[in-house]
Formats: sequence, structure tokens, C-alpha cells
Amino acid sequence: MKLISYYLRDNKTVRAGWIHNGKVYDMEETYRYLAETRGEAISPPVSLLDYLNLPQDKKKWLYVLTREKEAKIPEVCEEKGVKLAAPIPRPPSFRDFYAFEEHVKTARRKRGLDMVPEWYKFPVFYFSNASAIKGSGEPVEKPSYTEWLDYELEVACVIGKEGRNIKREQALDYIEGFMILNDWSARDVQREEVKVGLGPAKGKDFATSMGPYLLTKDELEDRRNGEHYDLEMKAFVNGKLLSQGNMKTLYFSFAQMIERASQDCTLYPGDVIGSGTVGTGCILELGAEVHRWLEKGDTIELSIERLGVLRNEII
Repeated sequence: MKLISYYLRDNKTVRAGWIHNGKVYDMEETYRYLAETRGEAISPPVSLLDYLNLPQDKKKWLYVLTREKEAKIPEVCEEKGVKLAAPIPRPPSFRDFYAFEEHVKTARRKRGLDMVPEWYKFPVFYFSNASAIKGSGEPVEKPSYTEWLDYELEVACVIGKEGRNIKREQALDYIEGFMILNDWSARDVQREEVKVGLGPAKGKDFATSMGPYLLTKDELEDRRNGEHYDLEMKAFVNGKLLSQGNMKTLYFSFAQMIERASQDCTLYPGDVIGSGTVGTGCILELGAEVHRWLEKGDTIELSIERLGVLRNEII
């Protein structure tokens, strides 16, 4: 199922919705209908975060509804006519990992550095700006302080239920679904910041794109092999294919990331966990001789099988 956040016609109000057979339905109206037909009291979810915080049995109502031929819920519009926001416009937290080995090796080699042995011990992450989230179709402003603007082709999972000290073997049960993630990066700023040893800071503080929708993990079961998913990943700049990889090449799985993130720390519904960049998934890795740094007017499209296309223009 595709779970979305979408704009009303005023282009300001964001609502939660879901897509079925190419049609968009409002989440609040859907749950009003479900509560009435089931004779149960429930506070209808207005945002996708509200939906994710519902009890698990109430979430399942939505799946049952898709099989009910007599359900009478007015559609909002056709899928192709909806204006999307990021699925989780303000996530409770946003952790971005560094889990694709090829990307790490290549990025370090270009700086004349060997792999850090500690990288293989456990998945590492940093916290990014959860208040600077963009959806598909929303413009991304080029920061005034960078000349080396870059994209990053990533995939993210969204946590669907609260958990703490989650074991790797149970970790996939805590995932609601997956979406595309673009971790925009100011490479010239980042280059100076990493010398301090604290993290990306202003190099990744200005924007992260997520979307276009959150695809529930049951839709990917046929592409799952253990903890990994076989999904092609691509990046295009102004229609030109620059990056191509596969989600199955993750060195650390999302199960391992969740186990690490939840160690003596509580994860909450709506928390976003990014994978880090897939191999070849950014200009830094490809080299500026392959493609220049991003400029105003460029359109960047990230696509992952079944997860759709995440599209943004630089302004």
C-alpha cells in the first residue's frame, strides 16, 4: 500500500492519505467510515504520523478495507493529480547511516584514505535535520554558502511501532515501509567540517528529500531475501543517468541498523532511518569530471523499483 501526505488545494494544508488502484483517499475520512461501520470509537488520523501511532490492530483495518468491494469512501483525486508532501514532513527523529561499502570505499579512496577497520564493526549513523524535509516536486534551495552541491541516492525505512533494545531477528517487524531519500550535501563545506571529526553539520543541514510515498513492506515481500531487498536504484540529473546500484548491496541491513539505533534508546513510530549512499550514488563518488556539481535549474530524479521517483529542482 502507498501511504502519502498530500496538499489540499490551498497548497498549505497537509493531510494524510493512501493510494489504492490509482486513486487517492483521505486517511481521516477513511477512518471515520471505518469507525462507523465497525461501531468502534477512534480518533481518526489526520497526519501520517497519527496513523503510524495507531494500535496495530487498527492499522490493519486499512488492509481489510482494500478487499471490501462495497466500501463507499469518496476519493480525493487520481494518483497522478495529487500534489505530494514528504510522507513524514516532520519525523520525530532522522538517523542517516553509512551502510553501503562500495560508496564508503570509493569516497575515501578519492581522498587518498584507506578504509577504517572500525567501519566493519557496527553500522554508524549521524542525526540530521528533521525540520528541513522536502517532498517530491518541492523545490530545493541551493545554499548560499556552497559551490559543490551534490545529491545522494539512498533508501530509508520508517519505524511503525515503538521499540527499545530491538534484536536483529525481530527488527524487520518494526518497519512500516520504505521510501526514497535524497541526502543533499554541500561537499566543499563538508570537506572542511570532517577535519574537526564531529560530523557533517552545515554540510547536510539545509534539506533532505523523502518520498514520493511510503510503500508498506508487505509490497516488497517477493523481492526480499533474508534481511535484504533486491531493488534497482538509479539517479538522473536533467534526464541523464548518472548513478545505478541495488539495495541488496547493503553491507549492513536495515535489521542491523535498527538493532544498533535502538540500543538503550527508544525508537518511535515515524522515526526515519536512512541507508547512506549506494555505490556510485553521488557526484562526489563519480567525480566532477563525470558531472559538474549541481546548479540552480537542475532537476534531480531518484528512482527505486516499486518506490517510485523522487524529483526535485534546484532553485
